Amino acid sequence: MINILSDGCMIIGLVFWFWGTWPLLGQRSVLYKLHSLSVADTLGSMAIVMGLLLRIPHEWPLLLLALISLAIWNTVLGYVLAYCSTREIGHDG
Repeated sequence: MINILSDGCMIIGLVFWFWGTWPLLGQRSVLYKLHSLSVADTLGSMAIVMGLLLRIPHEWPLLLLALISLAIWNTVLGYVLAYCSTREIGHDG
């Protein structure tokens, strides 16, 4: 039963990865594309790590650190990208 749940989490993670890649082919703005990709990539990666946590529970400290790192890193990266996109090119201050 645990292996089925683990496989399900990993498949959901892969679906999120492909779902986030799909908007890159559209005609929307670059910021919309980056937002879609980063959200789907974060959720997909976290689902895969959850699947690994179900499969190898004795590695929970490392996998929990991976989950926290994914959440923090991708959130901060989103803010950095948004900040950089609002700055004028060639303007330092």
